[in-house]
This record gives sequence, structure tokens and C-alpha cells, in this order.
Amino acid sequence: MRKVLVTGGLGFIGSNLIELLLQQKFYVINVDKVGYSSNFYNTKAFIKNKNYKFIKCNIQNRKKILNILKKYKPIGIFNLAAETHVDRSIDSPVNFIESNVMGVFNLLECFRKYYKSNSKAKLIHISTDEVYGDVLKGRSKETDSYNPSSPYSASKASSDHLVSSYIKTFRIPAIITNCSNNYGPRQHPEKLIPKLIYNILNNKPLPIYGLGKNSREWIYVYDHCEALIKILNKGKLGNFYNIGSNYNINNIDLVKKLLSIVKFKKKIGKNVKIKFVKDRPGHDIRYAIDSCKIKNELKWKPKVNFIDGLKKTYMWYFNNQKYFSKFNKIDFLKRLGKKND
Repeated sequence: MRKVLVTGGLGFIGSNLIELLLQQKFYVINVDKVGYSSNFYNTKAFIKNKNYKFIKCNIQNRKKILNILKKYKPIGIFNLAAETHVDRSIDSPVNFIESNVMGVFNLLECFRKYYKSNSKAKLIHISTDEVYGDVLKGRSKETDSYNPSSPYSASKASSDHLVSSYIKTFRIPAIITNCSNNYGPRQHPEKLIPKLIYNILNNKPLPIYGLGKNSREWIYVYDHCEALIKILNKGKLGNFYNIGSNYNINNIDLVKKLLSIVKFKKKIGKNVKIKFVKDRPGHDIRYAIDSCKIKNELKWKPKVNFIDGLKKTYMWYFNNQKYFSKFNKIDFLKRLGKKND
């Protein structure tokens, strides 16, 4: 049985990836520091699976990470341990540098030692489309320059460059992926779609930055996870792969589509209305990536269209409303990302 290690596996993408890996008969070691966005509720579907092992550990703990690698000998490492909320990076950039840059540096140092005696091992470093910055026209390709706008995207760009440098300098077997906005079950309610769903279910206004014209490319989380496993199995070492759906929608239209879905399921409270709020500093207008490379080389393509995915997502939160109670409400109800001094 093939063993893989997933960092950040108590989070949104990590837990969905683990579930899919277990379905495909991998043995999975989940390494997570148990931060504010970590949630054991995310793993309840597979917590008792005999092929699943959880270890509490921060990727900045180099000694412990190296010992875990030596003990379990995974053939693949998916690095999903990261601070990811842009608004939080505006309020506290240091946390993003520590986790997304120094954490990745520590992981790279561990992997550099580990792979020398485990030559079949691969590191899959998962990043974001935000590193490309504003894309007002067309779509970003893997060969395009980075132009990050927020401390979050800058920290991810830095980690990508670190991984790339270790590939070139130390010849480590690694691959870098850049994915568009994910949505689906188990996402922290500080993020747009689960926050909207929470507010709808609790008869609260729906806050939208600026005029709601910011456009994002959305991909259902299961499609992203399938792409990552495909990259582990068939991806070319040293390469970058963009992972996206090719479907863009601006925030105001997203809210309207979500409300139209909800109306068929439940009565919407009178306080559920769109509320435009002051935009955050450095808010990019549009992200869009070109995913032709992974589609052509690895024969991957997304399966879930946006409306179907949005319906699935809403129903998951509707049927799992106690999920919201697993978090400190201050972490997702308080407005963040207003600092600009």
C-alpha cells in the first residue's frame, strides 16, 4: 500500500484530499498543527479508517517532521499547510511569513534529507492563482511572471520560488501547483461562500466588498483533489501546473445565483439582503488561469459545473449546521482586512 503525507489535513482542501486518497487505497498520514482553521469535524468521515493516521505537528518543527518522514516513508507529500485568508494577511502579515515561507523552508530542508534515501518520493507543493496578481484580460499561464498584491499572495509566491530553487539547486523531486478559488464542503466560514451560506441560514445580511465586481475562477474542491492525485501519479517533476475550471463569475452574480438556489430549498429571512461594505486594501479585480497544460498532458478536466457544485455545497452546510459551532464565531463574524496604515 502506497503511503502519502498530507500537511494541513484538518483544513478544507486537505481533508477533502485525504478522503479521496483513502478511497483510492492510499495510507494517509495527516500532519496538522491544529490552528484556528483546523477542524476535527472535517475528518469524522474517515477518522476510524485503519489506513489513516493523524499526527499533531507544525511544519516548522524540523526535527519532528524529519522523524515522521523516516518512520512512515511516504512516497508522496502534499503540502497544504498554510495561512490562506487574505484579510488576515492584511491584519497580521507575520503569521503568513512564518507559516507560508519559513514553514515551507523547514519542510524543504526535511525533504531534501529524506528523499536521498527514498528516491521515489515526491513533494507536491500546492499554491494559488493569486500569485499572478490581477489578470484583467486573458488567463495566466505557468510561464507568466508573478505579481502578488497581498501579503498572503506574496508569501505563497515566496514559497513557490523557494520550492523552485530547491528543484534547480538541490535536484529535489517536486512539483508546484497553482489553483483557482476552491469551494465545497468543510471550508472555514471566514471564506466567501460558506460565510454567505451561514448568514443566509441565520437571517443575516450578506456583506460584499466594494460593488461586487471582483471576478474569481471557481473550482469544486473534489475536482482540485483529483487533479492533485493525478499530478502525484503522472506529473512531470520540476514542473508547474495550473488547476482551474475556466469558469469566472463576479461576486455580486455569485450571491444572486446562491440565493436563487436557496429559494428552492427554504424560506429566506427578511434580513438576508446584499450589503455592500468598504473594500479591502489591494483587492485584485480578476483572477483567471489557463489550465490547458494539465488537461493536455495529464488528461485531467473538472467534472462539476459551478451551479451543481454550489447546490452540493449549500446542501452540505444545510445538513451540517453544527459545523459552524466548531469554530470561534469571532474568527468568521468579525470584519478583517481593514488595516492600511
